Amino acid sequence: MHVNGNPLIDVTDVQDRTLIRRVSLARLCTMRTPRFTENKFALAVAGLLLLATAHGGAAPTLDEEDNEFLDDLQWRTFGYFWETTNAVNGLTPDRFPTKSFSSIAAVGFALTAYPIGVEHAWITREQAAERTLTTLNFFANAPQGDAPVGMSGHKGFFYHFLELDTGVRYRNNELSTIDTALLMAGVLFAAEYFDSDSPVEAKIRTLGNTLYRNVQWDWMEQASGLISHGWKPEVGALQNSYMGYNEAMLLYILALGSPTHPIENRAWQNYTSTYTWDHFYGFEMIQFEPLFGHQYSHVWIDFRGIHDPYTQARGLDYFENSVRATRSQQAYAITNPRGWQDYGENVWGLTACDGPANTTRLVGGEDREFFTYSARGASSIRVRDDGTIAPTAAGGSISFAPDICIPTLRHMKEHYGTALYGKYGFVDCFNPTFTFADAKLQHGTIVEGKGWFDTDYLGIDQGPILSMIENYRSDFVWNLMRKNLAIRKGLQSAGFTGGWLDKAAGTR
Repeated sequence: MHVNGNPLIDVTDVQDRTLIRRVSLARLCTMRTPRFTENKFALAVAGLLLLATAHGGAAPTLDEEDNEFLDDLQWRTFGYFWETTNAVNGLTPDRFPTKSFSSIAAVGFALTAYPIGVEHAWITREQAAERTLTTLNFFANAPQGDAPVGMSGHKGFFYHFLELDTGVRYRNNELSTIDTALLMAGVLFAAEYFDSDSPVEAKIRTLGNTLYRNVQWDWMEQASGLISHGWKPEVGALQNSYMGYNEAMLLYILALGSPTHPIENRAWQNYTSTYTWDHFYGFEMIQFEPLFGHQYSHVWIDFRGIHDPYTQARGLDYFENSVRATRSQQAYAITNPRGWQDYGENVWGLTACDGPANTTRLVGGEDREFFTYSARGASSIRVRDDGTIAPTAAGGSISFAPDICIPTLRHMKEHYGTALYGKYGFVDCFNPTFTFADAKLQHGTIVEGKGWFDTDYLGIDQGPILSMIENYRSDFVWNLMRKNLAIRKGLQSAGFTGGWLDKAAGTR
């Protein structure tokens, strides 16, 4: 039996010979869980050695401490999705432990997390399938319409934030194109993973494909050929559209790949025509400040070795562009032009995150502005930096630059301890410069001698950390999504060629 061309090895207990699980070659290389102890690992190694040469399987080389750290981080981060999601409807909270609404983007990351949990034997396949089916059943039956209240979505799209218990629109937030795309990426991933003939898994595939086909992407296409940020029943379509390089690559590709409501092929060229190509801290690349814009699309799409006309003309792919963006942020922190506390080789990473307060304080003899939640980042276009670092910036970039991201995350955990690293891994963010005990904080707390630390975990942080570590270690999400017909069609409609995309679906 094989998964994505990788042989599955039967792993059995050495004492009672019962089957623990079937594991792919790449996953075996990095497995360390309570259910997969040393004696069980030794029994599987024989099969690994026999098959390694024939199938070319090779996991990244990590030392024991790196593996233990990544195992722990993935396990804790997975726990966010498994333990905080509403088991009745499958909706995942935007943040925890602060009481919050559900983020549909976080649900998309949750749907991606559950199969990762199965692959690590943290949950059973049956548990993951049950939770996934609960989630898809909710969205398939959620009320859709143009009424301002009591609806979950309209024309196949869903509101950015939903009430965690009822699943209807939270206050007056927008019907979100990008967040619907992030949700649908998780939906499509689940439909690819659950491939057995069981009634539950067959239903997952049916519902997943129906949800994606129901999204009327072309309804959100503006006259310019770009896609609107969203829609509100009170005002109609939002005037802002997705332009300039950002996380909307995923949105355009899913919209182009739709078998029922595709946007016009010209949309991709219109989108890429708004890019800014420039240098920043020694790296030439497509510019975008927050690192999340360089990460989110890559959770599900393997951009290595495939090119659209824009990247082909510049001699790189989007994966390499994210490599450069990640390294440029470290270089910026090492230079530390504004002199923020602790910035350096292993303390860096700007992206959208919480912050201590909206206030101005005297730091180093000058007034410095601080923010609460903001899309922090650094590029040649602009810099938005108040000294607040988000671990997900490095965590979501592990696939791009493991040599700097893993040491950075390990340093953060060891240096800041439980103020930063807890039950579900890394909290959202921290600011070592912000030590003002008299400040009125919106989130978090001041830790004496260390600065301000958030006390919330965010779903849109946890998702990239878990999934991109998994992609780095095993290509797991990427391998499955290479087969997805919507992704393949969307990429091809955008003009991508080369690498795995030129091969038939399901081959490597």
